Amino acid sequence: MQIFRDWRELPEAARGATIGLGNFDGVHLGHASVIRVAHTARPDRPAAVLTFEPHPREFFRPQDPPFRLTLSAERALALEALGVSIIYELPFDQAFSHLTAEQFVNEVLHKGLGAAHLACGADFAFGRRRGGTTAYLSAQAEALGIGLTLVPPVSDAQGPISSTRIRRLLQDGYPERAAALLGRPHSIRGEVVHGDARGRTIGFPTANIQLGQHLEPARGVYAITARLPDGQVVKGVANIGQRPTVGGTESRVEAHLFDFAGDLYGGEVSVALHSFIRAEKKFDSFGALKEQILRDAAAARALLDGLAAQTA
Repeated sequence: MQIFRDWRELPEAARGATIGLGNFDGVHLGHASVIRVAHTARPDRPAAVLTFEPHPREFFRPQDPPFRLTLSAERALALEALGVSIIYELPFDQAFSHLTAEQFVNEVLHKGLGAAHLACGADFAFGRRRGGTTAYLSAQAEALGIGLTLVPPVSDAQGPISSTRIRRLLQDGYPERAAALLGRPHSIRGEVVHGDARGRTIGFPTANIQLGQHLEPARGVYAITARLPDGQVVKGVANIGQRPTVGGTESRVEAHLFDFAGDLYGGEVSVALHSFIRAEKKFDSFGALKEQILRDAAAARALLDGLAAQTA
C-alpha cells in the first residue's frame, strides 16, 4: 500500500484510481461499504481512499477533548485490510481549509488525483465552510467525466452505523458492541513509555501507552490482546484510567501481557479491547489493589480463552 500526502505531481501510477471520500475515523462497516462500492464500480482501477490528517474537527476545534477512534497508522492498517492500495492522506491545514468546493473538485480530485470514480456517503460535505454538497459533487463529477456513487448508510437494529455511535459505546463500556460495528475490536496504538514501575514490583509489569488524541473509553479494566512490533499477538489485561489508588492524574493504558517478558520500550504496540471487566476504583491500600489485579487477570484469561474457543 502507498500513502501520498500531496495531490500535486503524483506519479502516473498513483492517478486514475477509484476513490472513497471521507474521514474514515474508526474504519467501521459503513466505511467498508463505501470502499467496496467504489471498487466495484471500477474494478479495473486501483482502490484508493482520500482522507485528512488531522481530522478537520481537530483543526477547527482544537479545544475539544480527544475523540479519535483511529490515528493515522492504525487507520492505514485497517484500510489496507479492506483492500485499499492507495491512501491520499491530505494535510488539513489553514490553506487547505480555504479551498472552495470548486477548487477541491477541479484542482484536487480532477487535475491532481485524476479520479476515475468517486464514492461517498450522502452526507459528505467539502470545501470552505463545508459549502460543497453531494448534489454539487454529482453535477461537477458528471461534467468532468468522473463517475460518482452515493452510498447509503449501513444500518442495524439501532440505526445507521457511525463513528459517533461507536464512540458512545466505548465511553459507556461496551467494547463488544463497538467491535460489532467496526468489524474488529477497537484498538489503541502508541509507543510504549516508561511508567512508575509499581506493577513490576508485584509481578505485574505493564506496557504503558499514552492515549494522546485517542478517545478515552470507559475507565476501568479490560480483557485485551496486544499486537507487538514484530506482529506477535499476546493476550493480556489492561487498565485504562488515572490510577486513583496510586495518585495518578493522567489517563493512560497500562497493559499487562500474559506469559511475556520482552522489552517493549520505545516500540509501537496496538492494544485491542475485547471485554470490559470492571470500572476504575480507588482501593484503600496497594495490597488490596494487588489482590484485585490477580482477580482481574484471572477474569481476563477466562474471557479471552472463551472467545478463542468460540472462534476455533
